[in-house]
Amino acid sequence: MKYWFSLSDKIRFLLIGACNAGISYLIYSTLVFLLGEDAYQIALALAWVISSITSFTTQKLFVFNVKGNIFKQYCKCCTTWVFSYMINAGLLEVFVKKLNVNVYLAQIAATLIAAVFTYVLFKKFAFKRK
Repeated sequence: MKYWFSLSDKIRFLLIGACNAGISYLIYSTLVFLLGEDAYQIALALAWVISSITSFTTQKLFVFNVKGNIFKQYCKCCTTWVFSYMINAGLLEVFVKKLNVNVYLAQIAATLIAAVFTYVLFKKFAFKRK
């Protein structure tokens, strides 16, 4: 653990975020497969809800390593995720409807772009150190 926390929080965010994004993408892909490609926005919303608890826990413990009120931090994370979700959903819509990108590839691209905004909001807002 000592080595882990000697890494930059950007590196830790990238590694943990990649795992969280992988889990979320697996949920999204499974739901798109089960519900049909026309339901990609529904799949995105459900994947977001399901993966939020895992993401909160791993970001809090393994990336930002902050103490404090868990409920307050979770609420701040949810606020961050709402913005991240809106960015993701908007990009997904543009990629699929305007650029005719496959829903699976579109979600990968949207996630990568939204991750930058999520990192900044987590660091400066949700897990801000006093």
